[in-house]
Parts: sequence; structure tokens; C-alpha cells
Amino acid sequence: MKQTAREAGFELAGIAPIRDFAELKHYPEWIAAGHAGEMKYMESRDEAGQLKRASLRSTAPWARSVIVCAINYNTAHPYSTQVNDPECGWISRYAWSREDYHKAVMRRLRVVENSLRDAVGEPGQNALATVAETTPLQTRCYVDTGPLVERVYAKYAGVGWIGKNTCILNQRLGSWLFLGVILTSLELDPDLPAPDRCGSCTRCIDACPTDALIAPYQLDSNKCISYLTIEKRGAIPEEMREGMGRHVFGCDICQDVCPWNRKAPATSTAEFQPREGLVNPALEWLAEMSAEEFREKFRGSPIRRTKRTGLRRNAAIAMGNSSDPRFIPVLEKLATDDDPVLAESARWSLEQLSTPAAPKPESSARK
Repeated sequence: MKQTAREAGFELAGIAPIRDFAELKHYPEWIAAGHAGEMKYMESRDEAGQLKRASLRSTAPWARSVIVCAINYNTAHPYSTQVNDPECGWISRYAWSREDYHKAVMRRLRVVENSLRDAVGEPGQNALATVAETTPLQTRCYVDTGPLVERVYAKYAGVGWIGKNTCILNQRLGSWLFLGVILTSLELDPDLPAPDRCGSCTRCIDACPTDALIAPYQLDSNKCISYLTIEKRGAIPEEMREGMGRHVFGCDICQDVCPWNRKAPATSTAEFQPREGLVNPALEWLAEMSAEEFREKFRGSPIRRTKRTGLRRNAAIAMGNSSDPRFIPVLEKLATDDDPVLAESARWSLEQLSTPAAPKPESSARK
């Protein structure tokens, strides 16, 4: 399976057992604390009222192992912390891609799944065949859509450890990884879990401008720029807007400052190369984008998730954080837009640009 995964384009692959891992026991507490924000799909429950993502034993009782595959999506472009053009916004690295990563990863995952089925379906050819003679093989593939917390199984499959920024980290590849999982009814030999190599480092926590990392390994989505710019519908709370900076879709800061990403290799995979205009896109272009242009530019892109209304809202807020008075004419136009959320965001930004900026306290990340 690991050889097939490599041939399919994955850099990493491992096998995790089905267990109620300690990390999963914290999931109900995380939901109860309201840290999932408005992401109601994270609270999906089974007929017994149990959170589906908290235990595969209840949601997929037939599953015995999880095959976890990972692929690098890092590209040879500067990190968000290395560029600061007030006229441009920032789109998260994973969303630049020419193809939606869900499709790109799933296509490769199917290759691994089909290889597994072929191996089991040939009696007398290998040890797995004896299983097929008595029990029909069951498999299920997921890329960010399944009732499980992928990074927990990635840890126990040896793919990487869960960092203090809650991302999967690999000693060789860093954290720019897409995960795909295959649940299988086969009892496969599991790999050893990856050891935690974060040590005493807290750079990700110190660098988060909205304090979303409330403690090591703990994220409050309500404060996370990625959540605010992608999942949050309607108006963004005013107290969160300044911290968003020039981010218009997602955020990479906690990964950009991670020492394990200093030498992260860039991928040559064509699907993950950035589309034209999406690396540091012009804020004015995003804010005034027509519905037709949005559909055309972001066809087959994860950016469609925030919808045109969310992208324009985010661009308007980024203009207010730019300290650039050249945005005033376009913001005045947006302030009368038919979209009430966009209009209110534009008015807030106009107020920011007309108010002298107070000196900011020195960040702990720079001390």
C-alpha cells in the first residue's frame, strides 16, 4: 500500500489502528466550549447522540484500520510573513491551486484503494486473500469530508506529529500537507506514532495576530483568521477585523513562522501550482469582482467556499487595515453596495483610514 501511495504521488503514507485515542476524547470538550464556531457540520451526531468525529468505532464499526496518505502542496513563493504590499491581499497557500485539492487528492487516493481491492481479490496470491474468502472487503475514502479527525490518525500512522498550531508536522516536509484517508475493514499492521518535536517552541502561538491559539495544541475557531475569512457568514465581529490584516482567504501565519517549514521542499505537482493572479491578488480587483468573473476565475477552486459575498467583505476589511488612503474612493463606492454586510464592512474601513493609527505594542514574536 505504501509503495502504491508513492507511485500515486503521495510523499507519505502510513497505517493507524482504530482506537479511542486520547486526542479524540478532547473533541467533545472542544465542541461544548463553542470552539467550532458556526461550523455545525463539526457537531454531526449519530442516532445515539454521540459526536461522529469523536469515535470511528461508532460511525464505522466495520473499520479496522485507517490508511493515511499525505502530499506536499508547498510552492516556491514567499511566505505571507515575508511580503507586505498594502495594495494586495493574501490567499492561503493551499487555495492558490489550479485544481481543488479535494479532487486532486481523492484521485490519487482512489488509486491506492483500487490497489488494495486488487490485492485482496486475488485468492492464493498473497496473505490478504484469505481475508477476502471469508469477509467482503469494505473501504471508504475521505479528503476533509469524513466523520473523523484526520490529523489524529495521521499521528498514529506515523505521518507526522500534531503541532502546537494543531497542524500535522513532518520532520522532513514540514506542515504543507494535504491528508487523505482510507478506512478499511482489513486488520493491517499499524505504524508507530510520530514523536512530538515541537519542544519548547511557541512561535506559532506568539505570532497569531488574533490569539486563536489559546494554548498549545488548542485552537478557538472563533478567533482564527482562516475561520473568519472562509467559514464565517455575515458580518465579522469588529474586534477581530484589525487582526485579520490583509488576509482575504485563509491564513498561513502559524505555519509561516514554524521552524520546521524553513527548509520545506516545494512541490512540482502541476495541480498545486498557483493560478494566475492569486499570489498577492489586488484588493481592489477582489472587492469589485463581478459575479460572472468570480464564477469564471474560481471554477474548481476551494475559494468558492467563501462565496463572492465573503471574498468582497474580506477585501473591504483588508483595505481598512492597509493604511492606504488610495482605497477611499473604492470604499466609498462599496459603502453603498446592495450587500448590507459588504457596505457595513466598507464603512468600517473608511473609518479606519480616516483615523490616525495608534502605535502598536511590540509583538511578543519580535521580542
